[in-house]
Amino acid sequence: MNVVNGLGPKCFIVEGNIGAGKSTFLKIIQNNLDVQVVFEPHEKWQTVVDGQNLLDKFYKDTARWAYTFQSYAFVTRVMEQEAHAKVNATGIQVLERSVFSDRYCFAKNAFEQGFMSALEWKLYQEWFSWLVDNYVPKPTGFIYLRGEPDVCHSRLKKRNRFEEEGVPFDYLNRLHEKHDTWLLQKEGVAGYLKDVPVLILECNNDFENSEAEQQRHIEKVASFLSEHAIRPLYKARQSSMSL
Repeated sequence: MNVVNGLGPKCFIVEGNIGAGKSTFLKIIQNNLDVQVVFEPHEKWQTVVDGQNLLDKFYKDTARWAYTFQSYAFVTRVMEQEAHAKVNATGIQVLERSVFSDRYCFAKNAFEQGFMSALEWKLYQEWFSWLVDNYVPKPTGFIYLRGEPDVCHSRLKKRNRFEEEGVPFDYLNRLHEKHDTWLLQKEGVAGYLKDVPVLILECNNDFENSEAEQQRHIEKVASFLSEHAIRPLYKARQSSMSL
């Protein structure tokens, strides 16, 4: 993948709060559209070295591990995207989250809540800007799965990941506001991101168990991707939308 010259697959990014349904949504896309799906590298965060779970450490002692986790999240996201780009046969990547949501939602929130010091936040912003300018391709578009914080909190409880046991509602509410500020109002974002189109999908309804809801979402996504990728996206016709 040649980032500097802008070569490589077109990149669309699925963003949204914790519990918005991103992983489920990406499985629907993977089964119905002719694109390469790249999931978040959770396993790399959960088994860094000698079985140590950095994601768990982050949630249990956020002030100690916020800067470390955000740094490693950046690196592993870029590594995952680049590795998949090398074997991409579709010309289109659809990613689960990005370094941009790390920057504008999670890392920024960590600083504002005092989990990152002013020095750490300054360092993070400096190396983030340099690395993005040189090693991260500009997204072709964002797909924002927008769910209300109470709905996300309910889904989070339902999926029951042990690392997320102590995630409070207030944290999800803050992240919801950060996503809206970034993707809807585009306040305080880098100039090169302001013209990146955003498809907003309201995801308060249970689309995991509703074929009709899946159909509505996938049609909007297919139209959005086709508009910017300029080629047919549907896989061979299937009898129904499925996970």
